Amino acid sequence: MSRPASPTPPGRLQPRRGALTPTLIVVALVVVGFIFFANVWTDVLWYQQLGFFEVFLTENLARIGIFAVGFAIMFAGVFFAIRIAYHARPVYAPDSEIRDNLNRYQAQLEPVRRVVMIGLPVLFGLFAGSAASSQWQKVLLFFNQEPFGQNDPAFGLDIGFYLMTLPFLGFVTGFLISVAIVAGIAGILTHYLYGSIRIMERGIFTSRAAQIHLAVTGASFLILLGVNFWLDRYAAVQNSGGRWAGALYTDVNAVIPTKAILAVAAVLVAILYIVAAVIGKWRLPVIGTAMLVITSILAGGVYPWVIQQFQVRPSEQTLEREFIERNIGMTRSAYGLDQVKVQRYNATTTTSAGALAPDAQTTANIRLLDPNLISDAFSQLEQFRPYYQFPKALNVDRYLVNGKVQDTVIAVRELNPEGLSPDQQSWLNRHVVYTHGYGVVAAKGNKFTADGKPEFLQSGIPSTGVLGNDKTYEPRIYFGEDSPEYSIVGAPEGAAHREQDRPASKEGGETQYTFTGNGGPNVGSFFNRVLYSIKFQSSDLLLSDGVNDASQILYERNPRERVQKVAPYLTVDGNAYPAVVDGRVKWIVDGYTTSQYYPYSQQEQLSDATKDSQTTAGRNVALPNSSVNYIRNSVKATVDAYDGSVTLYAWDDQDPLLKAWQKVFPTSLKPFSEMSADVMSHVRYPEDLFKVQRELLGRYHVTDPVSFYKNDDAWSVPNDPTVSDPVKQPPFYMSLQMPDQKTPAFQLTSAYIPQVVDGNARNVLYGFLAADSDAGSKKGVKAGSYGELRLLQVPPEAQVPGPGQAQNKFNSDPTVSQALNLLRQGASDVLNGNLLTLPAGGGMLYIQPVYLKSTGETSYPTLQRVLVAFGDKIGFAPTLDAALNQLFGGNSGATAGDKDNNGQTSTPPGGTTPPATGEVGAKAALKAALDEANAAIKAGQEALAKGDFAAYGEQQKKLAAALKKALDAEARIPGTGTASTPTSPSATPTPTPSS
Repeated sequence: MSRPASPTPPGRLQPRRGALTPTLIVVALVVVGFIFFANVWTDVLWYQQLGFFEVFLTENLARIGIFAVGFAIMFAGVFFAIRIAYHARPVYAPDSEIRDNLNRYQAQLEPVRRVVMIGLPVLFGLFAGSAASSQWQKVLLFFNQEPFGQNDPAFGLDIGFYLMTLPFLGFVTGFLISVAIVAGIAGILTHYLYGSIRIMERGIFTSRAAQIHLAVTGASFLILLGVNFWLDRYAAVQNSGGRWAGALYTDVNAVIPTKAILAVAAVLVAILYIVAAVIGKWRLPVIGTAMLVITSILAGGVYPWVIQQFQVRPSEQTLEREFIERNIGMTRSAYGLDQVKVQRYNATTTTSAGALAPDAQTTANIRLLDPNLISDAFSQLEQFRPYYQFPKALNVDRYLVNGKVQDTVIAVRELNPEGLSPDQQSWLNRHVVYTHGYGVVAAKGNKFTADGKPEFLQSGIPSTGVLGNDKTYEPRIYFGEDSPEYSIVGAPEGAAHREQDRPASKEGGETQYTFTGNGGPNVGSFFNRVLYSIKFQSSDLLLSDGVNDASQILYERNPRERVQKVAPYLTVDGNAYPAVVDGRVKWIVDGYTTSQYYPYSQQEQLSDATKDSQTTAGRNVALPNSSVNYIRNSVKATVDAYDGSVTLYAWDDQDPLLKAWQKVFPTSLKPFSEMSADVMSHVRYPEDLFKVQRELLGRYHVTDPVSFYKNDDAWSVPNDPTVSDPVKQPPFYMSLQMPDQKTPAFQLTSAYIPQVVDGNARNVLYGFLAADSDAGSKKGVKAGSYGELRLLQVPPEAQVPGPGQAQNKFNSDPTVSQALNLLRQGASDVLNGNLLTLPAGGGMLYIQPVYLKSTGETSYPTLQRVLVAFGDKIGFAPTLDAALNQLFGGNSGATAGDKDNNGQTSTPPGGTTPPATGEVGAKAALKAALDEANAAIKAGQEALAKGDFAAYGEQQKKLAAALKKALDAEARIPGTGTASTPTSPSATPTPTPSS
């Protein structure tokens, strides 16, 4: 027998297989594996340092365990389906043509058959395990569930069954059905490939072994389908596809009974398949399958449609009444609306002298500083260095000042790495030298200086004020909303300081500092430096001398993201706010437990419900685009701005979902009884929860099912009238006294107008909602009034203007327009502040601060005027106190917080002459100011004609200053108020004469 010729020429050595490719593959796997290890191990170090390793361990063990189970089930299903089909293959195939084709396929497959028979199950197992591991929260809730102590009205089961048991059972059933389908398809293809199933001219030939295999697979699938049909009965109460959520008349009387029938039918057909596998007769299971399909179409689709169209629709209001009632009750319970205190508020639109006397405390606390507009003022007055910054939107809080609660606009001076000059943008500067912000800045909410600047309670560097100083609280801000990605801090004792701390007392000087807390994992060891160099893809971190043996690395520094990472089961509120408490600056973050499985409760899209002009402008973080029908503010969290330590307090300790998570993570939450008095005094009602509740309450303030069906009293949240885009008005924090309260309280408020349909609505006030945000000031004791929702229902016949109408009155009033146009002529922008609504004087009072901002780069808005409205009247003056007096016949009966500014003006630029007093002096000052304005206009025009733009700019500044002096002088002249008095409710307000 001859041997085949060798392809290698004689005398040449046989080439060895190259080792380069396997080596490269091994090296690549090692590199990828080490990168994966670096990310995992750095997470371990982060959780361990923060004290939440339990969360990391529990979550990842749960994910790994569920992945392993899911992988094993899918792998076993597909592997044994292929293996059984392969071993059941016939030895010979009768049809030569088919046999040749199959032999060709089998020949191609045979060299890799074992790899395929293992590889395919592994591949499907990986996909299945990954999908299953993402459901870890459902699994943990099922095994740690807590009862609600409340039953659903349809089946009488505890609510906890629907939130914690049914989702898990649905997940398991759906997963097993997918395994049965994938395994069945794999078995059928294998049977066909090896000839156990053949397509012939007379039909389909199936071997006996293939018949038994397919019968068992089909029976398994049908049993699982029957279980799924049975679970669908309970899922009907979670239905959100109809006009109202839950199981309605058709569901209860048609869908639920037919699901039970289909479940029984599916199990019976499965039994027929088992019988057929034994006796070899397939007629009965085939007929049974056909009948099951027909029954599912008729009973599951046609029959409910007939009931809905011919029985329910003609008498919908009557037949659906019971189920609408269930929807109202369960929705109100799921969103915490069942305890809303509703009060009819017969608001008047007529002003009278002294009307605000009963609301004197509320009037004194009315907030004038708009936290969304004065960030530039904080920056220009308190930034001090370009490497500091303030957020776009500041926060409203309250502090005890001289024994009285003072509404406060507050912000922290955070680090701004982008503020460094280009030649300072080195790795060392960005990550070792410039590491933290410095200090808290706070201003009175109800007051401002005579020239329109914030009146600061806390300011300066070093930090000083009523909130403390550098010795009484730690002012350094290492963890904030705009902190750098990571910083390297810390040094051995006695080492030189390397961190830029703050400007020194003397001009131009700087101080240095070394972080002394425990804020991040240690990167002193070479191994940890390598790991973090890989994590942050930075060779500088590995090689720099800025990293020493005692160095810590600070990252994940945003308070919201920090809380989200240590409490992955929570939805975190979009607005974290700082507070000076217990000698530290701490961020307070609200966390929610949510679900989409509450029976009969209306689904709400979080992103839509919480969208307003603040989230649209990027000032607040928008919530994720997920649907919920149950929400609780279950957790209050604090994040220390210095060392980043996180504390989670179980705020709503009666929430069953939170109780279940406490069983999962027993050491990660503290009872709110351990919350200090300082922290308790700054807890407030969370914005996003309030926005979700106000959205639902627009319809669900109606509890009568007949009226709810007609939708004849639905409300909408008004659009923000201070912006051009049609987007909802945000809620506002303020201290006010509701009609049933004896003293003012810190509240979160919002207004309602009639329902907006296709963009059309009457902007008349129908309701006013306030959430009590005072949690008290005692350690571990929550005030009983905290969280109470009060709803004032305004009778439609009262015709109280809504926010849009009030803004329109401000914009269209001739006197106001004339005054604002004068301000605009000075190359300045007039900015309308937030339009506040509050019940006062027996009606609804609107307040809007008006800011003036010049066009220079270093300009900032100053509060120059205040607009007020009540009914059809408006007032316009330099101070709120004066504007209210205009509005209420010369005497409002109360004094505003800015009453001390009445009659004061700012010092003219470059001069120290005090303003003239008295009517004669005011008129003289007005004439002089107008003369200055005319002179500036003429000089500016001459400069513009010559092309001298620098001179033109100087004249514009002089014009702006002159106009401001003219307006201040005009306000001091008796009889020049701008209160407008209508001749009738429908008449156009007529402004009083202006000088």
